[in-house]
Amino acid sequence: MTAFVDTNILIRHLTGDPPDQAARATAFLAKVDELLLPDLIVAEVVYVLESFYEVPVDEVARLVRSVIAFLPIRTLDPALLLRALEVYETHRIDFAEAYLVASAEASGIHDIISYDRSIDRVPSVRRIEP
Repeated sequence: MTAFVDTNILIRHLTGDPPDQAARATAFLAKVDELLLPDLIVAEVVYVLESFYEVPVDEVARLVRSVIAFLPIRTLDPALLLRALEVYETHRIDFAEAYLVASAEASGIHDIISYDRSIDRVPSVRRIEP
């Protein structure tokens, strides 16, 4: 079976909460052939783990890396997601900004137009305020 996977399946598996749904999600993941994981769902997983479950940044990054490395999971650009996680974890910026930085690096366009000063922590890009 090839299907898209939603945030709630991954969150249930990663947190064990609630136990019944978590057990079903984990059992399903153990037998699936291929799951497509959109980048937006990765961002939502990061957000839910951080905000609702209050998981520390380092642990969020570790958990999401394990999802991306899971053999049945297919993403559009795993290297981009892994770089975004590295920026998120290392520079302690929101995942959306980290993804933007990773995208800028990958494209070779290192200028980012933003009011978000946290981007200034990443030396590989230049933030420009309008």
